[in-house]
Amino acid sequence: MRSLVIFTLLFLTGNLILAQPADLKNDYFLRQLYKDQSYNTQKDLVLKEFAHVVPGSWGEFVKGVDEDIVTNKKLLALTFDACGGPRGSGYDAELINYLRKEKIPATLFVTGKWIDANYNTFLELSKDTLFEIENHGLNHQPCSVDGESEYGIKGTPDVPDAFDEIEANERKIQFITGRRPKFYRSATAYTDEACAKIARQLDVTVISFDVLSGDAVPFTKIPVIEKSVLSNVKPGALIIMHFNHPEWNTFESLEKIIPVLKKQGYSFSKLETYPLKGK
Repeated sequence: MRSLVIFTLLFLTGNLILAQPADLKNDYFLRQLYKDQSYNTQKDLVLKEFAHVVPGSWGEFVKGVDEDIVTNKKLLALTFDACGGPRGSGYDAELINYLRKEKIPATLFVTGKWIDANYNTFLELSKDTLFEIENHGLNHQPCSVDGESEYGIKGTPDVPDAFDEIEANERKIQFITGRRPKFYRSATAYTDEACAKIARQLDVTVISFDVLSGDAVPFTKIPVIEKSVLSNVKPGALIIMHFNHPEWNTFESLEKIIPVLKKQGYSFSKLETYPLKGK
């Protein structure tokens, strides 16, 4: 049944909008932001600051991107992306329920597209203190100031679109949950140095990963994902996986990985609990 929850969105322009979930969908929501004085003022400041910016390096581990927890403990951060779109808007309920059963905290990076397709589920997850909700971009575009592409996904073409990709989803998540995300992971985890600087200007930290599970490749076999994780973990590592493809082997792999990690003495943390650093 469609949620009857109604949000009151008060923009600094003085416009009062009573929005049902359908009104929070990306296209409509962005149009409303374009009428919001605070959003436009912030965007103008960023455009002025970065008017002549050069992209810098492009990749998963560029300057300004964090990928490790600062700790001496045998501690790991499980992070799960939900990308959204026609082929990425599923929900791996088995995986989430397994984390709940085992009381394992995790950080969930979600796009505006995934929220649009899974509004009630997103609302439920946001209320569960086991999980930390973070920003995976409004439209799941790699963050770029010059249209760089990765894995066939075209990045944001310029600074204004990079701003929208980050900040619009920050505000969307905040409007729904009451909490502004602290961290942003670009689509595909690729970004350029300029976007990392833009995010910092918005008081958002760009996150990559330390351990690549390999579950993003469709139907990767369970032993491959197991090996990818267990062979590369170390204290403070950020592990990247996905919770939007229940038809893939993420849950089945995690069910085997978690007992091994626990036996090795590892525990788990949300990203917001500890300081982070890049390599």
